[in-house]
Amino acid sequence: MSTAIDRFRQLHESGCFVLPNPWDIGSARLLVQLGFPALATTSSGFAWTTGRRDNHVPLEEVLAHFRAIAAAVDVPVNADFEGGFAIEPEDVAANVAAAAATGVAGLSIEDSTGDKENPLFDFDLAVRRIEAARAAIDRSGSGVLLTARSEGFIAGRPDLGETIRRLQAFSAAGADCLYAPGLRTLSDVKTVVDAIAPKPFNLLATPFTNGTTVAEIAATGVRRISVGGALARTAWTGFIAAAKEIAEQGTFTALGRAVTGVEVNGFFQER
Repeated sequence: MSTAIDRFRQLHESGCFVLPNPWDIGSARLLVQLGFPALATTSSGFAWTTGRRDNHVPLEEVLAHFRAIAAAVDVPVNADFEGGFAIEPEDVAANVAAAAATGVAGLSIEDSTGDKENPLFDFDLAVRRIEAARAAIDRSGSGVLLTARSEGFIAGRPDLGETIRRLQAFSAAGADCLYAPGLRTLSDVKTVVDAIAPKPFNLLATPFTNGTTVAEIAATGVRRISVGGALARTAWTGFIAAAKEIAEQGTFTALGRAVTGVEVNGFFQER
């Protein structure tokens, strides 16, 4: 088991840590400079850098992205592996094996289908997909940490009871960490944390957490906090506003609010 994987697993043993999501090498290295102990990729943030929508980047490009980010930083990297780029468990297993070989310390598998009419995989199939991912990691001997995600709250099925049922089944199927993006209250977060204990739970920072501190979230028992594509969207917000001002008004005032090149250069050193 690699040192990065050891460190990543240790982070999940106690306390609460923030796992921010860079979208390229530069944003990854800057986050490391700021002191974050681990990072996670973001499927949406990376997709936008390629001019594509989320969930529309081919598998080989995603694997290359994992390799690039993991090689660029000296902290553990968790891979947003979407739905494993497959439906059937045996195909998920093959793709997970490939992802585990990229140098990442962890990866996540979702239960969402992308179909608005049936947004979640059938319960039994969803569980078998996690079992297959677990078996693939075990065969690899890598020790990569497996996170299982239930997407109901962001896929149009915000059912707390069903979310908990799925997370508990994913835990029994071998997931090391559980994740239910889109929960809307700290009370619901606490309910989920208690239901899947002692396995660690990942909370996605969303609008309801805007006025909440890491300490307050940690008090619910959450072990790690990620931000998904939010940092990428924050960067795009500034870019879009400045570009629109130039295109629509013919002025450049937004550029005057940008950090200097000297400041940005200060985050990076020759490697």
